[in-house]
Amino acid sequence: MTIPAGLRRTVLRAQRDTGFLAAGVLPHLALVPVWAWAAATTARTGNWLLTVSMSAALVLLGTPVLTAVQRARYRVLIGVDVPRLTPTAPEQWTWASTARWLAATRPWRKIGYHLLLGPLLALLELLVLAVAAACLAGVIAYAWSWALPTGIRQDWFGYLTQLPAYTAAGLLLLCALPWTARAVARAEARLALGLLGPSRAQRLQERVDQLAVSRTDLIEAVDAERRRIERDLHDGTQQRLVSLAVNLGLAIATRPDLPGDTREVIARAHLEAKEAIAELNDLVRGLHPAVLEDRGLDAALSGLAARTPLPVRLRVNLEERVAPNVESVAYFVISEALTNATKHANAMRAEVIVRQVGEVLRVRVTDDGLGGADAAAGTGLTGLAKRVGSLDGAFHVSSPVGGPTTIAAELPCTR
Repeated sequence: MTIPAGLRRTVLRAQRDTGFLAAGVLPHLALVPVWAWAAATTARTGNWLLTVSMSAALVLLGTPVLTAVQRARYRVLIGVDVPRLTPTAPEQWTWASTARWLAATRPWRKIGYHLLLGPLLALLELLVLAVAAACLAGVIAYAWSWALPTGIRQDWFGYLTQLPAYTAAGLLLLCALPWTARAVARAEARLALGLLGPSRAQRLQERVDQLAVSRTDLIEAVDAERRRIERDLHDGTQQRLVSLAVNLGLAIATRPDLPGDTREVIARAHLEAKEAIAELNDLVRGLHPAVLEDRGLDAALSGLAARTPLPVRLRVNLEERVAPNVESVAYFVISEALTNATKHANAMRAEVIVRQVGEVLRVRVTDDGLGGADAAAGTGLTGLAKRVGSLDGAFHVSSPVGGPTTIAAELPCTR
């Protein structure tokens, strides 16, 4: 006889949930002797101060142990992981730091769970276990009743009148047991997550911290990949183009007997190779210039200002070198702003100001061009805003028609 898969899963789940509830009775009743002893001692001696202090000490000592036991019960028996609360202990214990630590750990929730809610949960668990015992007894009542003597069986159950009713009631309770045990187990799990684990605000904060760390790791990985591409272009493709340009130049210089058409083709190829080298140099500098990594943002911006076709007034005031990803974003913003001012705004001059104020790096690029730039129009300014936003920075554009245009960015520069 093959048992249907659905029925088999229901039976296994009922066994698991019932075993989970049975394992919770003793831990939930563990603190009952403490407050029962405290109440009896206080009523007998009247010394409530000593009794309350001793019982409070026992409760405080027993709460971490019971919490660990309950976490293990939830994790092992029903697969629910109740996270731990691990707030950082203050370096100096003052009234304010102690209050903040207590607000973060909230030990009164655990004490309330074990001291007040525990006995109620134990009562509910015992009720479910009693129902399970009753339904099993009812189901097998018709069978084990025949093991009794005839007189006792007729006196207790009747001959055929009461036993079918017991069996039917046992079957009904047996059918309801899996859903009852599952509902109680789920209710206990929710209470444990709310009282023994971190609060919803704390879980959200932990999740935000994890996402911030993962985003930082992603940005650093992308920046490292960009540097690798820059090195490959500089050490590989660029060197091949330089070698090609040199060979073409030597061919023109050392072979005066070449036909005119051939010399013209070689000269054109030589010129295109040099132009490709220049474009590749610009591309490499746009990705991540080597001077930015070697000497920092100040030196990289000085080289950028010198290469820009229009006059650039540069002022850099840095207390120390900031994080590499911040330097890369700041350089990219300034480079793109100067490129836009040169190619699109028809500017005559530009000004770049970079200064560090506390833990914020402020970047401002101003030009006297035509203006009319709009960061919301899907242009390159949108990419700059996203690049700055990846570091939790702020990006602002002021560009009225007729100019001037000011692009400002604020980047957190904590290392």
